[in-house]
Amino acid sequence: MDEALLRSLTPAVIGVLVRRGADFAAAEDAVQDALVEAVRLWPDDPPQDAKGWLVAVAWRKFLDAARAEASRRRREVLVEVEPVPEPVGAVDDTLELYFLCAHPSLSPASAVALTLRAVGGLSTRQIARAYLVPEATMAQRISRAKQTVSGVRLNQPGDVATVLRVLYLVFNEGYSGDVDLAAEAIRLTRQLAVMTRHEEVAGLLALMLLHHARRPARTRADGSLVPLAEQDRGRWDTGMIAEGVQVLQAALARDRLGEFQAQAAIAALHADARTAAETDWVQIVEWYDELVRLTGSPVARLNRAVAVGEADGARAGLAALAGLDPALPRYTAVVAYLHERDGDLVTAARLYARAAREASNLAEAGHLTRQAARLNALLRLSGSRRRPS
Repeated sequence: MDEALLRSLTPAVIGVLVRRGADFAAAEDAVQDALVEAVRLWPDDPPQDAKGWLVAVAWRKFLDAARAEASRRRREVLVEVEPVPEPVGAVDDTLELYFLCAHPSLSPASAVALTLRAVGGLSTRQIARAYLVPEATMAQRISRAKQTVSGVRLNQPGDVATVLRVLYLVFNEGYSGDVDLAAEAIRLTRQLAVMTRHEEVAGLLALMLLHHARRPARTRADGSLVPLAEQDRGRWDTGMIAEGVQVLQAALARDRLGEFQAQAAIAALHADARTAAETDWVQIVEWYDELVRLTGSPVARLNRAVAVGEADGARAGLAALAGLDPALPRYTAVVAYLHERDGDLVTAARLYARAAREASNLAEAGHLTRQAARLNALLRLSGSRRRPS
């Protein structure tokens, strides 16, 4: 049984049923039933037209469900005559599903879950394991999301930016359970890039590839984080980096810069440096200037301050933090780092400890705790609590 084929066909088959008149929830249920039949029957009798077979079986499942419910009598009349199954090469409705699953009426968590289920073809159990929640909880979340979008008709162009935010949320979940969400996000973004040829979709794909290329070097055997400057660059995936740079260059050539292209350009500059010392921080600051101009994001400004600290010195980096809210995530960690770069180890150690208490996950908290312990050890060895000269 080719599980990858089933997953790739799932969104297209749902799209066919929706276009024929089924609401989203009913279509998704019917397709899941058809997939169960495929798993049961295909090993012994595989069809020549896999998509056509799934469409035909899913449509029959939908008709059976419609006939079973009195409230759907009117729809039953409309869909009584079963259309001929469409061939694999017919119109692909997957793009509409991307927009439907990233509908503004859904919360980010619901949009992510629905995208993984309807577009990604993952089971509820797989999604639940990836997010470390009970399967029943995820089933309820997906069910509510399906009902929310069931009455939505996409009679206007969808918002690509919203879809990209959902895909980036999936990517940033990384890996947990038995589903590699980072790899799944890359797969879905590749698919979207082929469909749309949108420069920001290409920018997001490039960003994902460039970040994912560093994944093998990002953690130690014990699971602790390895900062970018300390990573073994020989473990980076050079093939993935080359692909990411190529995708980015093609997107930038269209001269319609967006935030994901700017972020990918920054990631490409990091990937291009053979050592941390060779990083082109001046150019990275320039790209952060573009990113701040495009988004006004406080997070972009925070990261820009780090880059300024590397390019122009720690005090310039601290000055670049002016006006930012100290409650911003990672703000305290950035201030600690810049104070350490400026030689104020006492302040840096105290701030690293505070940042560890504020961290949103155990891996980051552990890293910051170790940074504080390292500086306190240095201070004890120096025999002084004064700021080093």
